[in-house]
Amino acid sequence: MARTFDRSSLGAFLRARRAALQPEDVGLRRGQRRRAPGLRREEVAELCAMSADYFARLERGDGPQPSEAMVAAIALGLRLTPDERDHLFLLAGYRTIRREVRTQHVSPGLMRVMDGLTATTAQVMGPLGETLLQTPAAVALLGDQTQHTGNARYAPYRWFTDPAERERYDPEDHGENSRINVALLRAALTRDGLCSPAADLTDLLQRTSDEFAQLWERHEVGLRWSHTKRFVHPQLGQLDLYCQLLLEPDQGQSLLIFTATPGTESHEKLALLTVLGTDQFTFHTN
Repeated sequence: MARTFDRSSLGAFLRARRAALQPEDVGLRRGQRRRAPGLRREEVAELCAMSADYFARLERGDGPQPSEAMVAAIALGLRLTPDERDHLFLLAGYRTIRREVRTQHVSPGLMRVMDGLTATTAQVMGPLGETLLQTPAAVALLGDQTQHTGNARYAPYRWFTDPAERERYDPEDHGENSRINVALLRAALTRDGLCSPAADLTDLLQRTSDEFAQLWERHEVGLRWSHTKRFVHPQLGQLDLYCQLLLEPDQGQSLLIFTATPGTESHEKLALLTVLGTDQFTFHTN
């Protein structure tokens, strides 16, 4: 249900948040010619994936009502806290977004970390395995996982319904990966309850995947991902990587950073992915 779109207050809020956001907060150099506090409109517009003219109109209070997707992009670009993001939605004429949608908003802390990891293989995951943000090297390693929509946003759903999802992982690990996906989804269901996205996903997978249904009946709990993972890249072959996990408990999000032992073949391949990103690779995604 729509609320009143407060153009004036929205513009004032955007100006204040832009002034409070420093270049260092988003991985930019301050430079000697920067005089005004905060970021320039052009810089914020780029962070929000919109034109500078459109953002300027919103700041002046004479722009059209932004869509909910645009408001979410602005909240992400401005590195807003959950409370600031909810306030932004209200000013733009929308009720605060649902809990399951809120978890798609990358936390400011993780955004700041990701800003400093552009040359690293890393990605931010949501509570049900949604890939929210990837560095170019992570896209080169795993493909663009942020482009999925609907149930395909959830890694467990893709694992049990899309054979292509398993191609990036060593076949010897597929069985264990299946068990871990089921155990983690069971933990999410226990945590979030019967009226939750975790419950909906569980019910859907029980109806669509025999493998999932059989593993679900085993009632395994407490399984965790290993710190070491074996990936199979379509061009570079196998990479044995170490996965460092950083948790954001307030929103159930996690930051995954992939590294390799220096001097190994996997280290050389990972460095190649970091340098080339996706420019030299072609991926086939569903």
